[in-house]
Amino acid sequence: MNRLFSALFAFFAVNLLASPPRVTLDLPDGALPIPAGPVAPNWDSLRAHYETPAWLEDGKFGIFIHWGVYSVPARGSEWYPRHMYATKALIASHRETFGPQEKFGYKDFIPRFRAERYDPAAWAALFKRAGARYVIPVAEHHDGFAMYDSALTKWDAMDMGPRRDLIGDLAAAARREGLVFGLSQHRMEHWNFMWPADGLATDLFDPAYADFYGPPQPPAEHAQPGEVFEGRAAPQSPAFLEEWLRRNQELVDKYKPQLVYFDNGVNARALDPIKLRFAAYLYNRAAEWGVAATVATKRDAYLAGSIRDYERGRPPGISERFWQCDTSIGHNSWGYVENFYCRNAGELIRELVDCVAKNGGYLLNIAPRSDGTIPEDQQLRLLQIGEWLRINGEAIYGSRPWHRFGEGPTQETVNERTPERGITNGMLVVYTPQDMRFTTQRQADGTYTLYATLFAWPADNRVTITSMADPEVVGDVTAVSLLGSPQPVKFTRDAAGLHITLPPWRPSDHANVLKISGLRSR
Repeated sequence: MNRLFSALFAFFAVNLLASPPRVTLDLPDGALPIPAGPVAPNWDSLRAHYETPAWLEDGKFGIFIHWGVYSVPARGSEWYPRHMYATKALIASHRETFGPQEKFGYKDFIPRFRAERYDPAAWAALFKRAGARYVIPVAEHHDGFAMYDSALTKWDAMDMGPRRDLIGDLAAAARREGLVFGLSQHRMEHWNFMWPADGLATDLFDPAYADFYGPPQPPAEHAQPGEVFEGRAAPQSPAFLEEWLRRNQELVDKYKPQLVYFDNGVNARALDPIKLRFAAYLYNRAAEWGVAATVATKRDAYLAGSIRDYERGRPPGISERFWQCDTSIGHNSWGYVENFYCRNAGELIRELVDCVAKNGGYLLNIAPRSDGTIPEDQQLRLLQIGEWLRINGEAIYGSRPWHRFGEGPTQETVNERTPERGITNGMLVVYTPQDMRFTTQRQADGTYTLYATLFAWPADNRVTITSMADPEVVGDVTAVSLLGSPQPVKFTRDAAGLHITLPPWRPSDHANVLKISGLRSR
């Protein structure tokens, strides 16, 4: 199949600079049939059979990994392959550092992507120490380079660059550590990701590389007379969609992922038929394996049968359905760059807690260097999160939301530019001792334990939980303790709430958790 794609792409592609041709391919259906199983490729079937996996709803915390050829130039962001051809500053920077784009294109970074210090066992051990319960590496980003051993393309990590199955090695290492393994696949974005600035000479339309670059498809502003584009780009061809599905099927069969994440490229309703075929394929395969699996997408890309993902955001309140926030450990990039600016552990921990209190999970992205090492500052953040979870994990793992997610005066800011992302990162948020988040654990005797995570420590060691005066909360509080502290916690309760006197020292500099036992719901 790969040879057929290469031949046809090369036949139709020509090396034009300012006005590349339209390329329409009529390729045979390369996708595999949907295996027999409980799920058919329609919304009603997905609604009837899908359940959020317990491992995800209980695990709460996962590691996302953006690592690839774009880690070699380490400039701008993981979108370097787009901007080196399209953005003025990076066009000039690339030309000065590596050479003109028609002589040194994105493909020429592949031999420099060697991953010579990659140690998947060490990675997996670090993720386990960080307290993560699942791992989601990017198997293919927008750039079109497969980070695994693919039979469908030669542009992969086994045949080029590292000459190693990077994804397969991590899958094995993660499972040895007891972590659930999943994948992120962004190939849909590759359709129109790399389009050159007008007049720029590039290697993008050289027939020799057509099976890697696509060739690129034009954005809407490049439409020819009579062409009608929906959105920002020409619609994906049937051949491209079938190949997209086939690549995803290969990933499912080869690596048995229990979560498959798709980026915004799959959001369009016009893509529903191919998305439904993939979902049925994944879930019926998972039924064969005897495991629970899920798809994660943005917005309403899937009308059923998936969890909703918020990129660098989260909803303002408790969601009825479990969801996921994906965010980066860096402020300025998802992939490694030379000026990568790491966020602080306190900010990350408070985001994790806020997500869990609102019935969500937290998928934290890291950015390894091209040689396969995880930068020391990122490792430190992960270990700090892990140490916090070692003490306070019972407030996170297996927990469920209370009737309210928290209390306190600090207002988080909604992302107005992209409101679908919800609440933005809390980089500049300063919390008060009155700001806290709630989670619960049900007990066998019918009571439940309430966990109140304090986002700031009171100077006088006194805190009042006003939500404990809520009429929905009945019964006596039998005990209050501070996780990580051996010292007793004094408390009283009245119509104003639960008044607590904390010990003189705090277990954590980031957030501290009160454990309140013996509560009953009306």
